[in-house]
Amino acid sequence: MNEEIIRRAVVTGATGAVGMALVKELVGRGIEVLALCRTGSGRAKRLSDIEGVEIKECSLENLDTAGKGCRKPYDAFFHLAWQGTTGEARNDAYLQNENVRYALDAVSAAKRFGCKVFVGAGSQAEYGRAQQPLAADTPAFPENGYGIAKLCAGQLTRLLANRLGMRQVWARILSVYGPYDGENSMVMSAITALLEGRIPKFTAGEQLWDYLYSEDAARALLLMAERGRDGGVYPLGCGQARPLKEYISAIREAVDENAEVAIGAVPYPSGQVMNLAADISALKKETGWTPRVPFEEGIQTTVTWVKNLRNA
Repeated sequence: MNEEIIRRAVVTGATGAVGMALVKELVGRGIEVLALCRTGSGRAKRLSDIEGVEIKECSLENLDTAGKGCRKPYDAFFHLAWQGTTGEARNDAYLQNENVRYALDAVSAAKRFGCKVFVGAGSQAEYGRAQQPLAADTPAFPENGYGIAKLCAGQLTRLLANRLGMRQVWARILSVYGPYDGENSMVMSAITALLEGRIPKFTAGEQLWDYLYSEDAARALLLMAERGRDGGVYPLGCGQARPLKEYISAIREAVDENAEVAIGAVPYPSGQVMNLAADISALKKETGWTPRVPFEEGIQTTVTWVKNLRNA
């Protein structure tokens, strides 16, 4: 298996759960990182204490000029940034269409930076509803603007990267948890409620779900850059779906085994997806990646991180 030598990398969306884990994975491997952060972002300070990271203000709308006059070449470009990822913004067609343009701007920027490979962060939302584990060739019928835009961005960045002489790899990310995760995610909202002595309420939790720890996701993205097939689409999860109520139980155990959770207190929303799992066989075969962190271990680390943050 051919392997790209990566010494310097550019990352957008570096301050989220996956981005922070990726930056730490890169610098831990001795790779210099240029983090392109939204202008005025208060979260950029998360990166300031990480040795080997250069922070540059560059909002998505400025990617069309990023890399101009670059004097030292980079090897890989990881595009994780995206706007309108939650709530009604997911179905804002004009907003999501802007994301597609920004993704193309990121490819052009990668070329100006001298990168040989472009890795983009897609989503399971590209598939829509599926009963089988998600593979690259699983039919894609996205049901919201976010998924439609991600699917479009994956295809168009492949086209542009090919035209510009770069390898392109697309990761369709399922559910990632870990430090720096958004406060409204199921995992983080449950941890917060339990730490505050509240009783978190859930559906019956019968839906099969696939959670992946952020450090495992970061290793996968780096291996995609190093070894991924040009034009490759890799669903990214742990590959083993479990009922959601088992994850909820593990969160409760990690915070307080005597705490109460209200499973079944909330009805399933209309259109609830009941089966979400990644087929990671191609990713394992083509890159050598395999998940290392079981949920019970990763959630304990995440709970500890949240406690430390609250006590800081």
